[in-house]
Amino acid sequence: MKRTPLIATLAGAAILAVGTVFWYTDRVEPHSGATPVLTAPVANTQPFWPARVHLLAGDGQDGALDGAALASRFSDPYGVAIGPRGAIYVADGGEANRIRVVQPDGAVSTLAGGKEGFVDGLGAVAAFNTPSAIALDHLGNLYVADTGNHAIRRIAPDGAVTTLAGNGSPGYADGIGRAAQFNGPVGIAVDDAGIVYVADTYNDRIRRIAQDGTVTTLAGTGKPNLFDGPGTAAAFDTPSALAVDHDGNLYIADTGNNAVRRLRPDGTVDTLALPPEAERRPALRRPVGLAVTRDGYLYIVASAGGRILQMTPTGKFRPLEDTDHPLEPNGFGSDGTVQLNGPRGIAVARDGSLVVADANAHRLHRLAPPRAGEAAPVLARPPLQRRTAPMPWPLGPQDMVHEVVGVMGEVRGTYGGDSRDHFHAGLDVRGDVGATVLAILPAKVTDPYANWGFNNLGEGMSVGPLSYIHMRVGRDPQGRALDPRFQIQREETANGKPGKAVRVRVPRGTRFAVGDKLGTLNALSHVHLDYYQGGTLVNALTLPFIGFVDTVTPTISRIALYDTAGKRIMAKKGQPLRLDRTLGDVQIVVNAYDQVDGNLARRKLGLYKLGYQVLRADGTPLPGFEQPVITQVYDRLPRNPDAVKAVYAPTSGITVYGSASTQFDYALNNRLRDGRIETGSWRIADLAPGEYLLRIHAADYAGQVAQNGRDLAFVIE
Repeated sequence: MKRTPLIATLAGAAILAVGTVFWYTDRVEPHSGATPVLTAPVANTQPFWPARVHLLAGDGQDGALDGAALASRFSDPYGVAIGPRGAIYVADGGEANRIRVVQPDGAVSTLAGGKEGFVDGLGAVAAFNTPSAIALDHLGNLYVADTGNHAIRRIAPDGAVTTLAGNGSPGYADGIGRAAQFNGPVGIAVDDAGIVYVADTYNDRIRRIAQDGTVTTLAGTGKPNLFDGPGTAAAFDTPSALAVDHDGNLYIADTGNNAVRRLRPDGTVDTLALPPEAERRPALRRPVGLAVTRDGYLYIVASAGGRILQMTPTGKFRPLEDTDHPLEPNGFGSDGTVQLNGPRGIAVARDGSLVVADANAHRLHRLAPPRAGEAAPVLARPPLQRRTAPMPWPLGPQDMVHEVVGVMGEVRGTYGGDSRDHFHAGLDVRGDVGATVLAILPAKVTDPYANWGFNNLGEGMSVGPLSYIHMRVGRDPQGRALDPRFQIQREETANGKPGKAVRVRVPRGTRFAVGDKLGTLNALSHVHLDYYQGGTLVNALTLPFIGFVDTVTPTISRIALYDTAGKRIMAKKGQPLRLDRTLGDVQIVVNAYDQVDGNLARRKLGLYKLGYQVLRADGTPLPGFEQPVITQVYDRLPRNPDAVKAVYAPTSGITVYGSASTQFDYALNNRLRDGRIETGSWRIADLAPGEYLLRIHAADYAGQVAQNGRDLAFVIE
């Protein structure tokens, strides 16, 4: 046996990580009563192998249903661990508050829990509050970071749940068992000697629990920061995942620092990975899950962006490539890497494949290299759910109509001059600076790093399926906390008195009811709502706000055609537009906008659905154009922000980002449906010589279609 001052390990034994177990000797499947079984070790890990994403379980809707894999339902699948016979254990937070099991045949069942609370007991008698990471020891005990209860729980092989440490109240104290205190622990790992390691997330510390339940502090100052060094001189910012290797190194997902750290056996902390400073959208953002292999490879779950990164033993890291969505030649589709919706926990199976809990998508996925002759799986998105009950508004009075000043899919730029940088992702509701933002759905905070951008215009917070943006999170206009759920942290001063506020925390598991105060509007004078279903951004107009009416028909200002070189095709004065068939393909660009009832006259909003028809001069449609060919529907948005350049022409932009006027110039020949981009053109070479009409279909979410300015007469020569 080899021991170190920090972590005791057994030579050649199992490696236990965040929800990860590698079994190399006979072990009993926990909670099964099965006889021991010999399982093969993981083969040599290949660096940066291409991945194929397979759906393991979950129908993509929020809930808690046991049963067959694809009919099962998860609320907030977070931590995952794999048993020696292939069973997958899942900590399901949200409204589920239970530990689930997915058997190798796909059957999903509940191992323990089912209601929110803090109760020990057998199976369903036990209660959890927002369980997060889980880990198995070599005796078959399952350990749970019970975040909302500020405790570490243990599930024995017979299903009995006990509390290993923590007393249900947030705090910081070393001690034995319930005499110890944690503050929202999210990450957990176990070594082969049965020592439990805890990412004490909101204490910004790494803790150790001995087999007798004694809790001690290994590292962290207790204040969020980024310092390397010995033990308690090192600093972390919201650590939320751990993994331990067979050499005694403890790896830490330092979420708030966008970093991967290491706690060595001698007690010193160093930094292994940080995103490149010059990279605007780095792949390593908000790491929340870790798993380590026997041969020293580390897998990192980056929740912001949804990527799964691999780090080699030499320290090189990059995202795994997606074999089914390679980088498209036009650059507007997938960026070529695996991009899940809101991944959290990760585990490595004995064959080297990965199991990932895609929490925001309410699903479990397996990532594995493609096999020869294997067809790419179809990962169907769940259908859009349109609520029927009227929704309260995010500003008061909540039962009174407020002005809508922005909708999903509008073009947005940067202050640096790019007028087409990204899509507007949600719904904007205007309000006065300082107005209170109110919750519109009852929900729980699920992200361990749920708010961002302190004192910036883009400050916001995610609560359940919604993000509320452009507000002082949890603070009134004077910077005071709205209630104790918002933990405001202040600078330390020389005299020991609290200084100015530097950040606010909203821990995972915090619950909000409809009408609860979330923050106050900043200088942008509106609250922006992003709405997620099944992990994807969907149009927030699917939420029917109380009294909201749209009777204003969209406006078409201009229809233009461009050749393949991007040059506009102009008509001679007093003549119809003439198109030479030898042009082959042309691009259709339509300048259009919408308004809703109550808008200011100068307000321009984006459209919901666009397409076109080709008609003869007498108005009868050509074959295939009996109904408009719909090319763009803004129901969901693509993950790649550069896709905005496919559906908007270069002449697009809004005044906020420096354009002279707001112009929505839609490139109708490029398609956007169900969040997927497909570039194309209109092939006029297929038209016989003669006179035609190009009729534009421009509709808003209410279904109203523009009537004026929708036709462009042209002649094919």
